[in-house]
Amino acid sequence: MQLVESGGGLVQAGGTLRLSCTASGFSLDDYTIGWFRQAPGKERDWVSCTGSRGVNITYYEDSVKGRFTISSDNAKNTVYLQMNNLKPEDTAVYYCAATTFISPTSALYRYLNWGQGTQVTVSS
Repeated sequence: MQLVESGGGLVQAGGTLRLSCTASGFSLDDYTIGWFRQAPGKERDWVSCTGSRGVNITYYEDSVKGRFTISSDNAKNTVYLQMNNLKPEDTAVYYCAATTFISPTSALYRYLNWGQGTQVTVSS
């Protein structure tokens, strides 16, 4: 099982990025997929997740609501994180992770499969 993130980069405040999380060795539709981020010197925090086992409900941390959108393309076995109106405080390494936990969860420890992360830097 492997998750690979891509799409990070350097953008100005107010800009947009779309992160991708592509799975190999398993079907994302069987998992809840979460996005997390970790800024320098800070803990890894939950950002968003899909519904459980393909349920079409999405969840967001308050600071990204209305700016970030999580979506899935089952044919590509990929989950996306569309990030609009980016702010300098969004600067972090972004990780995707998968869990089979029965309910959508923001709890980091419930996610057992992690990607390597992709850097997002937002300049002011």
